[in-house]
Amino acid sequence: MRKGASPDWTLFAHIANRVVMNEKHSSKAKAVAPTTREDRLKAALKANMAKRKAQARARAADKNNKEKE
Repeated sequence: MRKGASPDWTLFAHIANRVVMNEKHSSKAKAVAPTTREDRLKAALKANMAKRKAQARARAADKNNKEKE
């Protein structure tokens, strides 16, 4: 008697697992709703405000360093 699974069964199991994994990944993609224009604009505005705030902090820190010298 042989030990372990036959090559045919191993190949079948590999293909079956791949199909199951593909189904898992596709269900996640379907569960996420596509972003709306408002959501994209809101995210862009938030990123822009964070960028401007960081720039203002950097300018203020630079100004303080120059005044101390």
